[in-house]
Amino acid sequence: MILDYRNTLLVILSLCSCQVTANLFPESFDEELVLRPERDGRLVSRFAFTTVLDGAYPRDPETLGLEDHAQHYTLFPLALGQLLREYAITELHLTLNAGKWNYENWGYPEEFGVGTGAELWAWMGDAGPMSVDERWTGLRNALAGLFCASLGSLDDQRTTSPTLTFRPEGHLPQHNYSYQLRHATLPSEHVCTENLTPFLKLLPCKSLSGIASLLNPHRLFDADWHGLGIHVRYVRDTGVEVRLSFQAVFDPVRYSSDKKRGTITFDWSLHSLFDRTIDRSCPVAQSSKIFIRASNEDSAKLSPEPTTSDKHSVIFDVLKTPKPLDIAMTWPDEPVFQYPLSPPPSALTHLAIQRTLTGPNQSRGHLTVSITNNEAVPIKAGYLETMPWLLQFYLHSLKVTSNGTPREDLVSIVSYVPPVPHARPALLQALISLPANSTVVLTMDVVKPFLRYTEHPPDAQRGWDLPPAVFIPFGVDGEDLGARTGSNHSGNPRHDGRLHRLYSPTLLVDLATPDFSMPYNVIIMSCTLIALIFGSVFNLLTRKFVIVSLRPETPKVVE
Repeated sequence: MILDYRNTLLVILSLCSCQVTANLFPESFDEELVLRPERDGRLVSRFAFTTVLDGAYPRDPETLGLEDHAQHYTLFPLALGQLLREYAITELHLTLNAGKWNYENWGYPEEFGVGTGAELWAWMGDAGPMSVDERWTGLRNALAGLFCASLGSLDDQRTTSPTLTFRPEGHLPQHNYSYQLRHATLPSEHVCTENLTPFLKLLPCKSLSGIASLLNPHRLFDADWHGLGIHVRYVRDTGVEVRLSFQAVFDPVRYSSDKKRGTITFDWSLHSLFDRTIDRSCPVAQSSKIFIRASNEDSAKLSPEPTTSDKHSVIFDVLKTPKPLDIAMTWPDEPVFQYPLSPPPSALTHLAIQRTLTGPNQSRGHLTVSITNNEAVPIKAGYLETMPWLLQFYLHSLKVTSNGTPREDLVSIVSYVPPVPHARPALLQALISLPANSTVVLTMDVVKPFLRYTEHPPDAQRGWDLPPAVFIPFGVDGEDLGARTGSNHSGNPRHDGRLHRLYSPTLLVDLATPDFSMPYNVIIMSCTLIALIFGSVFNLLTRKFVIVSLRPETPKVVE
């Protein structure tokens, strides 16, 4: 009897100790959905799921040789938390996107990382028994296994450190060592259901309740543009924040049979977009809200009535709204949607970018970058090119013109790291001064080196995908334009700690490709000759030759 009491007491004490350990860092979870109708009939959507580990700090890399304390998370994603602790990651950003973001008609995205393909960058402390490069290698391989993506291909031939463009979005803890940035892109990577499934497993409610229940892969991957992101940062006086986001651009007119922005009953709704409604709230979410951003001149009507509103959007509180929740937007004065035939009266972004690669042959070419300043005042822009070594540009051939006039004083090279064949990409960071309402054109000569036949991809005749260029608009004094205006041109509130980044479309380069059929022809011909010769020689060496008489034998007469 005494033993039973002792066992019961031990169980109670262990449960209490586990509860105290689990509550060592209080956790909070918030979710939101932003819907923004655009003038071209598209509907921009952004899902964001934010989990905060209050009072937590990133792991000090100097403690990597020691045993780490156990992780007891309730809402924080355990798989991601273990990865961050294993490699002492201070800040992490991973995006997987498919399609081309149309800045001209959609403005700035809610999440700025919209470069085509995969993009991974992280800030890490340069200390401890493991080097930054060793931890970077382990990080990308672990993320590749966690999200079922080809992130292991982000090797040294694609890794750079563009500190001017990719600044920390959070805070870096103060230590007696410096921090290093690692950045890599893989433009040929695509996002699909096998990436969304592990993404949903990181959410506390998965896709069973709350706003995450609208993440229907059959509709998300049918959108004109879609992408997911994982963002981890440390915020001073708050803790470690993990933000999981998914963006998609839908075309309600494409789904409509009467050329409206939705069905006959309503122009669009949650059910028509995602083929689902919100049947129940996520029980662990502290806040769950849906924001509908619409311009002031828009004559749209919403149902049901929103919970509240602000100067940017109307807000539906999922925790307080009756279920099932199906938000619908209608345009009563619009019988048939008319696509706009002219660009918007005012530019939706500070800059307009065009980048092309031309050339008469497969050995040389010209890279042209056109940047248009849509502002009535001069501004500056940070320019980043991370070019693989298979396309080498001659920096001395750089020419700059503004509205057709040569202006060599508009570009100042911040840093340039030349490529190393088969080892390191080229990194170019520059600061461009853009006069008011002008177009600045940069041209450079490029050379396309020969590749080993083992370095060509299986679809070598298609060409090689080149990563996009990245631009950051600044004011004349170097401040972020979003901080000065308070919001971007498309009416979205500014994201604190994050600078506006504009990605150019990816390029496809045609390299000199050998005739891969010739080795097979030679192999087949050689194997055939060897087989014939070997067969003849082997036959001569192993066969026993005897004389065979063709005359019939005479029978012997027995006397």
